[in-house]
Amino acid sequence: MATPARLPLPVGSTTSVSVVIPAKNVAAYVGETIASALAQGEVIEVIVVDDGSTDNTISIVRAIRDPRLRLMTNDSAGVSAARNLGARHASGEWLLFLDADDRMRPGAVAALLAAARGAPRAVLVYGDYNTIDSEGRQIGRRDLLKGRRKPSGDVLTRLAARNFIVNGGIALARAEAFRAIGGFDTSLRYCEDWHCWCRLAAIGEFEFASKLLLDYRLHTANTMNAAIRTPQDFFPAIARVFDDGLILARLPAGTAAGLRQAAEIHLVTYSAMQAVRFGRYREAFTYLGMVGRRSFKSLPRSALRVALACFGI
Repeated sequence: MATPARLPLPVGSTTSVSVVIPAKNVAAYVGETIASALAQGEVIEVIVVDDGSTDNTISIVRAIRDPRLRLMTNDSAGVSAARNLGARHASGEWLLFLDADDRMRPGAVAALLAAARGAPRAVLVYGDYNTIDSEGRQIGRRDLLKGRRKPSGDVLTRLAARNFIVNGGIALARAEAFRAIGGFDTSLRYCEDWHCWCRLAAIGEFEFASKLLLDYRLHTANTMNAAIRTPQDFFPAIARVFDDGLILARLPAGTAAGLRQAAEIHLVTYSAMQAVRFGRYREAFTYLGMVGRRSFKSLPRSALRVALACFGI
């Protein structure tokens, strides 16, 4: 990928938002997801990119009558290619990448745009999320963390150590910046969003809006096996982040090795948290052992995060 310089910001003053939704065999959820995006008054278009669905996804999308809704096809090229395709055809100044089984909360885009107006140099503004189950029932308890803050400004060092954005449905990316860094890396199967966010952080600032903006669906009821990820799934993305010339050029000298270890610990801990949420306790203990072998002093914090995952926090 190219290595663009930091963008000459601020750029423009418009607040148009395009929502891009990659979709594949999500007939059970896509209607609700699209409705949640179209309910955001500041959204000028919702672009659904079907990635080779064999269920009723396409017919559900076509049945929705709204001039802001567009349907494209991606021919099973993968989620990153679907997002990139939608972004290439988007006309908004800001892009939001919404998964086809999640749902935006009322006022989400307005809250993000308010944060953007207060941070004209930002290439990405983001908020927080809660979790729901397959039936749409709340299982997360993020509302208990009302004082929770995440980084703003120059966030690259902290972001390289751990992905604190997690889901594209809570973030607006400036379209100019997204295209400048080349979009999502289609060679990555997992954590391609984290790699993309790191490249964005290398060319501009981020801004955090302390609000719950998204219901992030965890399929605990009917797709347990598909939802579980192992640490090995994430290691290629770690290698890609710490082999990316744009990212490495902007990290403080001598920090890459320590940040890489921190990223490994973070993603192994995340795997353990997910294992607990799906009742895979033996796997969770195995992953915590992997944390301990990398850094014994990190083990108590990781174990605490795993324990909190039992309560949806």
